Amino acid sequence: MGHFKSIILAAGRGTRMRSDIPKVLHHVCGKPVLGYVLDIVKSLRSLKTYVVVGHGSQKVQDVVGDDVAFVRQDKLLGTADAVKRCAPHLKNYKGTVLVLCGDTPLLSKDVVAALLKEHHRSRASATVLTANIDDPGAYGRIVRDIQGRIKAIREEKDASGMETKINEINVGVYCFKSKELFEILKKVKKNPRKKEFYLTDAVELLLSGGKSVATFTTQDEAAAFGVNTREDLAQAQAIIRKRILNRHMLSGVTIIDPPTTFIEDGVTIGRDTVIHPMTVIHTDVRIGQNCSIGPLARLRPGTRISDGVEIGNFAEVSRSRIGRRVLQKHFSFLGDAQVGQGANIGAGVVTANYDGAHKNKTIIGPQAFIGSDAILVAPNKIGAGAMIGAGSVLPKGKNVPAGMLALGVPARVIKKFIKGKT
Repeated sequence: MGHFKSIILAAGRGTRMRSDIPKVLHHVCGKPVLGYVLDIVKSLRSLKTYVVVGHGSQKVQDVVGDDVAFVRQDKLLGTADAVKRCAPHLKNYKGTVLVLCGDTPLLSKDVVAALLKEHHRSRASATVLTANIDDPGAYGRIVRDIQGRIKAIREEKDASGMETKINEINVGVYCFKSKELFEILKKVKKNPRKKEFYLTDAVELLLSGGKSVATFTTQDEAAAFGVNTREDLAQAQAIIRKRILNRHMLSGVTIIDPPTTFIEDGVTIGRDTVIHPMTVIHTDVRIGQNCSIGPLARLRPGTRISDGVEIGNFAEVSRSRIGRRVLQKHFSFLGDAQVGQGANIGAGVVTANYDGAHKNKTIIGPQAFIGSDAILVAPNKIGAGAMIGAGSVLPKGKNVPAGMLALGVPARVIKKFIKGKT
């Protein structure tokens, strides 16, 4: 594919979202919309990535962090103006510039890689990603000459009657020779209707100036899908969720009922684990092999589950480490907990981890037995093989030594616990 630098356009207001949150920061399967586009350029090893920000720029910068360079578009004057803002940063660069939109979470790495490959093969001044779709709607149309070569990209509002019938559309992803891109952007004029500068006009100007423009047509219609409304967000969520579930199933995970299972991006699950219906697994969760999760379970970010664990119905785990062969069968909550190998978490057990100011830790040793409806007010430590009696409340800061039994409200350590006897 050769070396390239990237520009991601993420300055728009997204007014149809009816939100105070910038459009590109709305989440799809646990990740901001913009995050999916950033993943593509990172995986393809972009030499440098510039994110053009405008509306809600500080919020975008706070979420994305320092891995990219931010370029400010103070006035939202269109895509050509947005790209032009990057000119000072690329004035000495003579390679390929990849331009993408930040609101296209369904775009795939393979499609962009193919576009880059075609651009370097053709040695064109620009290469445009296109797709054929049944309902082109508001997408820009690819206008070709009689020989089938691209002649122009016509925005839907500016298209003639015949041009609106064209099914080949502009996806909004481009490769340019850097020097030629920024030279031609100086000649782009403001569109009289929209009062904006269109990046698509740069393609027509390159052609009229005798430069070559190539196209790459993807068969993946989803590549063109941009998030502009809450309805679009829901559609993107459904498609990406299906992709995630399929990926896990192909890796050896059994998902009993995919339509009722919700797994976000950034989850790893070991082979031969079974995910039961109505289970929600958030991003940044790791699950080992041969586990059983659900039904109606919820695993929140920061959770780490070892091999052979059973998390049953109406059980929730958050920011906790669960050891091998732990049983947490039903109606319980573990938050900020560390649970040792072979421990049993009874029905209705709660780690009361939040004191109103801090999240506190509960440590449960190997082979410990926590009786039904026990409440553990963190921080506390329960030793290996210890037992907490059913319905007991272990006060904040109270520890139970290894092999001992604690009972009551508040719970008191009363004697050594021998399994099978009291």
